[in-house]
Amino acid sequence: MDTKTKVPQALKAKVMLWTDVSYHDMEEICKMQSIPDLESALCNVFGVHLPEPKRGVLLEMYVQTVLFCRECNFKKEQTSALLSIIKSIHEANIETPLNNIEECFKYCKDLLLCHSVRRPPFSINLFSFEEVECILKYIHNSYVRHYKLYKYIFTTQLKLDLSLTYSETPHQDEPPVEDSSAPDDENLMEKETEAAPTTDSSSQTQEASIEEPEGATLGFSLSVPSELKALIEKEVREQMVLVSGQLDQRMKDIADQHNSALDSPLPNHKAKK
Repeated sequence: MDTKTKVPQALKAKVMLWTDVSYHDMEEICKMQSIPDLESALCNVFGVHLPEPKRGVLLEMYVQTVLFCRECNFKKEQTSALLSIIKSIHEANIETPLNNIEECFKYCKDLLLCHSVRRPPFSINLFSFEEVECILKYIHNSYVRHYKLYKYIFTTQLKLDLSLTYSETPHQDEPPVEDSSAPDDENLMEKETEAAPTTDSSSQTQEASIEEPEGATLGFSLSVPSELKALIEKEVREQMVLVSGQLDQRMKDIADQHNSALDSPLPNHKAKK
């Protein structure tokens, strides 16, 4: 087939696969009988210049393909086409470290189909139906079954470096931070409340004593402190109720935070340490 025939690029790559190994190269390969000589010839034909173990694995794959073709009494062009098919499947496999076994096997069947049906310039009937079936079994047993091994050797290994950052959360056995400060606020408010009325009562008592006439009765002078005391107690109760409500709300918020921390799948600080 003329290599200059104008066909779509994808189909052209499939049809012209057997040109990877020229007729002269096949002459040299057919002359080699020993395994070392065959490896040397295939290394020159495919340009295998890889470090071990990649070089040995790749040459073994090509050598076994040539031996299979000899067992099946394939012609030179058939052997050349099958070597190119094996090479293309292997290159499709090692393109990615991800699992693409289904795509590779489908690609293999498409290549065999293009070389088993006469439809120029899109395909050529190099192999019969029986030969295609035999080749498909060989590729499955020799390459597809060891698909992960080839991928592991020839593809770049990816490593995941995962780092986690945990936000600060209070321990379950530790008391909330608000509990220690809340009583201080309450005591402070009580002290301010008690201090303020004391000053007011003393000043009001002094004013009352100044404004009282000398003939005022004792009962009137004692009624003023009792009213102030009742007023102070009322203010203190209101302040206590207000502070108690604030504390209850804070305790509820802290309980919600603890419940959300327990429900979260993230480990606590003890596991982290």
